[in-house]
Amino acid sequence: MKKMVLILFLVLIVFSGKSFSQSNDVAKPDRLHPALLVIDIQNGYLPHMDKADVEPAMGYINMYINFFRKNGFPIIRIYHSDLKYGYGPKEGSEEFEFPKSVLIKPDDPKVIKHYGDAFNKTELDKILKEKKVNTIFLCGLSAVGCVLATYIGAEDHDYSAFFLKDAVISHKAAYTKNIEDIFDALGYEAVNVMLDNAEK
Repeated sequence: MKKMVLILFLVLIVFSGKSFSQSNDVAKPDRLHPALLVIDIQNGYLPHMDKADVEPAMGYINMYINFFRKNGFPIIRIYHSDLKYGYGPKEGSEEFEFPKSVLIKPDDPKVIKHYGDAFNKTELDKILKEKKVNTIFLCGLSAVGCVLATYIGAEDHDYSAFFLKDAVISHKAAYTKNIEDIFDALGYEAVNVMLDNAEK
């Protein structure tokens, strides 16, 4: 009986005129639709980070902001305010803001979060979907805190996510390096190749 079923199955394949690999039901992979997330580089948090991270990373963050803007891809700025424990700068204060040297613009979408993961109880997922984004590039702080939590949150929401090498910061530079190694952080050349093949 099993032999008869197998023969019938093979006959159906032969006479169907196409193999499974030619099926129209196979989904084509989506083109890359990227966005840059600039996370928590607020005046109130930066002094608590390792200076060995902060100085070079702020330069790289501006480089990526310019690069994404030049190529017409969205830049989302993320701010942290801890309502539960009252830790960190209050909204409206100078400590809450990014340094004036950061090349963000007022019309770059702004998300204020109250948890580590920028997707948790915010409009971030909605903003990204409206812009048809399917891939996010992460920079900012902390590499071992909110950036990492947002990376995990991105995967939970079906986005591809990448750390940007030399553009993440934590309270210990050695920890930042470990995160970059563990998660294969992308350097400028790799990002450049990816964005060259991306869609706006």
